[in-house]
Amino acid sequence: MKKYLRVLRFAKPYALNAVANGFFNLLMVIFSFASIGTALPLLEMLFENTSRIEELPEDFSFTTHAKDWVYFQFGQLIDQYGEIKMLGYVAVAGAVMFFFKNLFRYLALWSLAPLRNGVIHDMRRAVHKKCLELPISYFSEKRKGDVLTRMSSDVTELQWSFLTSLEMVVRDPLMIIGTIVLLFTLSTKLTIFVIIVFPLTGLLIAFIGKFLKRASGRAQAQLGFLLSIFEETLTGLRIIKAFRAERTQEGRFDKASGDYTRSMNSTLRTRDLSSPVNEFIGASVIFMIMWYGGIIILDNPADSNSIGLTGAQLMLYIALFYQIIPAFRSLTGAINNIQKGTASAERILEILDAENPITEAKNAVAIDSFKDKISLNNVTFRYDPDGPAVLKNVSFDIEKGKTIALVGSSGSGKTTVSNLIPRYWDVTEGSIRIDGIDIRDAKLASVRGLMGIVNQESILFNDTIRNNIALGKMDATDEEVRKAAEVANALEFIEKMENGFESNIGEGGGKLSGGQRQRMSIARAVLEDPPILILDEATSALDTESERVVQDALNKLMTNRTSLIIAHRLSTIQHADEILVMQDGVVVERGTHDQLLAANGAYANLVNMQSFA
Repeated sequence: MKKYLRVLRFAKPYALNAVANGFFNLLMVIFSFASIGTALPLLEMLFENTSRIEELPEDFSFTTHAKDWVYFQFGQLIDQYGEIKMLGYVAVAGAVMFFFKNLFRYLALWSLAPLRNGVIHDMRRAVHKKCLELPISYFSEKRKGDVLTRMSSDVTELQWSFLTSLEMVVRDPLMIIGTIVLLFTLSTKLTIFVIIVFPLTGLLIAFIGKFLKRASGRAQAQLGFLLSIFEETLTGLRIIKAFRAERTQEGRFDKASGDYTRSMNSTLRTRDLSSPVNEFIGASVIFMIMWYGGIIILDNPADSNSIGLTGAQLMLYIALFYQIIPAFRSLTGAINNIQKGTASAERILEILDAENPITEAKNAVAIDSFKDKISLNNVTFRYDPDGPAVLKNVSFDIEKGKTIALVGSSGSGKTTVSNLIPRYWDVTEGSIRIDGIDIRDAKLASVRGLMGIVNQESILFNDTIRNNIALGKMDATDEEVRKAAEVANALEFIEKMENGFESNIGEGGGKLSGGQRQRMSIARAVLEDPPILILDEATSALDTESERVVQDALNKLMTNRTSLIIAHRLSTIQHADEILVMQDGVVVERGTHDQLLAANGAYANLVNMQSFA
């Protein structure tokens, strides 16, 4: 229930829709009772003629003699218009009542639609916003497919379980309570019997709902795993084909799909069981009412001083009870849906409740400019608190206007350093300072606003060239975007495209070559005009010709800027002001290119290996 209430918090902006829905449902219930209740006096007068009230008692009170007043009025109308006309009037009145009942039922659904869709819209926005806020480490631990399932399938499940059930939870109790009140006016004895017997049936329904929740949660988790495999297939299709691994990947997918199918079979069978069980329960209770009501009729013939029933009253009693069965069935179905939707709610709320370790200090300061240097002071870092240290007491400075290069074998910690400076992760021990300010005490946006980052893998979006370049500065003028592209040596190929800067580059920039994608990333950094550059192996994945063009663009970009270069190809960093050689998370050598070659140590070995290669 707590999960349900938390989801309903998203409904606060739509409170008026909820009130309107409740109001229209109330009117629908009233007209539903009216459509059936008006028939009782006429049934008795037409078929039994035993309950006719010729005159009202002297101590008449509407609260205690409402039933007598209705019989009296019907008797007067029959005397005035005759039984045949009254039968026609009641038929017309019944039709009018049903018309208004269904009108208000539609209006209730009409008013609920903005609430249902609005809540889902707001939840999707909340999940997306939370994903933007969470650190990169969160998504390295979670499968993307699972997160996508929570955003799509789980949110949709909430729409069709929680929020569809919301109306039933409001409407059906009104129908049940109102019907029970009317049943008491017909026969207190029979209604008490029903109240004793009927709730016992809820035990089986509650068991089905509990099982449905468990099965639904398992199915949603398996769907997330299935989508993850499918995403890996699409992402790695080239490698799968190259290594002839189609059957292997097909086997993984088939197994996951089979597991999901079996879970869904179990879920659907459990859900489908609820309908026949409810129908069987309803029919059983009806026959019990007929049995016990028959006993009351036979043992206690109805008169003004008895608690008995007439045949017409028993007919109406059963008709009214039929109002309860669909309402009770709908209510139990809503409870089952809520149980099923709770599994989806838990998965969504797990993302919304995820703790973000990268938080701003209460009195965080803004770093508006870069004046002096970046300092790494005895930095130690572990991805897992109990895991091995990836960096161990690393210390160095990046002075303003200088170019510092990090080199070393894979896994030595180079990229980790580049991820710590913009605070994608926080250091485990030590500190990183910009102009003497610990970046943990600074506003995140101001820290990252000082930096332009170009990675080995160009991250582009399925959008136009212009919007990709202006990603961090959407208010840039066309001339500014064009100039950035020119500095990045990208203008030539952009102008050759059919729609120029308005050309769509496809998912991940799939319509561009590797060199073109990298030049787009550089143009994005140029437009930002950052004082600090972080280049993470920006040319290592390119061919020789593309590397030459991209390196030329990078040289333009680094002019008069402070740069941290993570290099794989050592030829690109020979002119760096200082080169740091890393091994196993430790800086083992530092100096200029010529100094390190002369030392004939780790750097010289790396240069010799590349020269030999």
